[in-house]
Amino acid sequence: MEIGDVRVRLVHKEGILRAVASVTIDGCFVVHDIKIFERDGECFIGMPSRKTTEGEYKDIAHPINTETRMQLQDAILARYREVLAESEEKS
Repeated sequence: MEIGDVRVRLVHKEGILRAVASVTIDGCFVVHDIKIFERDGECFIGMPSRKTTEGEYKDIAHPINTETRMQLQDAILARYREVLAESEEKS
């Protein structure tokens, strides 16, 4: 799997949500609305999800193994850190 374009939009809200990302996979598939969270100094991603009628959230799209999830998370968080650094330089 080749992760190409990674776009990150910072979110300035209270809570643990820090940004929202979109990724292009293998130059032919895009996943939008991947959330970047921070809790206790650790960043992690949350895949796009929807709320069920029972009030639970279920992923709409997600990696099916740990290796793929880590590859995706590493690419997204690397770009997030770049965008964050660029934002701080402008301030």
